[in-house]
Amino acid sequence: METITCRDRILRRVRQFHCFVFALVEAIILCAAVPCLAQDEQEPYTGVSLAKEIAKKTLTDPTTYAPAGMLYVSARLDWDSSQPFFRNGSLEANPRYTISGLPDAAPMSYGAGNTRILKDALSVLPMSFANNAASVVAQRVLTQRDPSHHRRWAVLGWIERTAFASALSYELSARHFRQWQQNDRSAAQLGY
Repeated sequence: METITCRDRILRRVRQFHCFVFALVEAIILCAAVPCLAQDEQEPYTGVSLAKEIAKKTLTDPTTYAPAGMLYVSARLDWDSSQPFFRNGSLEANPRYTISGLPDAAPMSYGAGNTRILKDALSVLPMSFANNAASVVAQRVLTQRDPSHHRRWAVLGWIERTAFASALSYELSARHFRQWQQNDRSAAQLGY
């Protein structure tokens, strides 16, 4: 049986959303009005300055880090709320957090679980970075094609980045938040 990593599951679930977003951006680019501008009116734009702009806007955008942050927080809450059960002999259902790598087995140590959670959260950053970089490029292309509507393109870029970060954050963290709440209720009932 093939082991599917957290990143593989995320990539598979986000792929459909990405296809939709990129198709929408491409449609906007193709349908945008192309004004006729004199060559001397256009500012020179080199690959280096584009790379700097992409890096600056992507690294300073909170939506780049939101999905990783939400995954980290939700998984830590889930993991921390599971510890009383482990101290009382319960097994871990998630094979990623067991010593043997099999479901319903002995859980890994608390520190090893924290390390796994951090690695999972950091593995999300490249997807967010790629999405936000693509958004910056699309916004730049649209602004070059239709500079009179630069605010429109900025708003559309902001909407796309926010929608992507929100959808990915929800997909990654909702299950952990539900498990955390269930663990807290169960621990209270059992007196842990």
